[in-house]
Amino acid sequence: MIYSIFGKLALKEEHFIVAESGGFGVKVFVSKTTLDALPAAGNGNDVKLFTHLNVKEDALDLYGFATPDEMDFFELLISVSGVGPRSALAILDVGRLDELSAAIKEGRPDLLTRAAGIGRKTAERVILELRSKVESVKSGAVVEKMQTDSDLAEALTSLGYRRDEARAALEKVGEDVVGAENRLKAALRILSTKA
Repeated sequence: MIYSIFGKLALKEEHFIVAESGGFGVKVFVSKTTLDALPAAGNGNDVKLFTHLNVKEDALDLYGFATPDEMDFFELLISVSGVGPRSALAILDVGRLDELSAAIKEGRPDLLTRAAGIGRKTAERVILELRSKVESVKSGAVVEKMQTDSDLAEALTSLGYRRDEARAALEKVGEDVVGAENRLKAALRILSTKA
């Protein structure tokens, strides 16, 4: 098993990166969270990722994560029947690990179905199989904030902002800002300073 990879970040695409190490360019599939945490490609920047090697009949695919916790959560997700590595990455794109744990703990398949390719039955299976395996402090409050921010991201998208811009702005809004209207105003202020 390949536990981690360290090398120069040669290429950064939407769902994967290429890390050059020991004379090889290694393609590593990554989540949006990991991708956002990485520096720009091609500038000689070093990158270290914790990895999971997925062995299939016709391929060896490497999946990379910025932290061991993200890798552990990914491995929990793929332990669920019907959830493959690509689906697990899509679920990781829905929110932070604490938010995903809270959504599972609170039994909220509607929050997990926001992942591309994840239907209600798969989301319910994830909750059923992982509810006792995840930890979440104040899961009710975390899920409420996750629901609010998801709705606000939709509202910002309808105003013409890209989904990734909307989510990034909402993540920058402080935890002390509560209420949908206040969080929306704060996110719009952040977005207007970027323009």
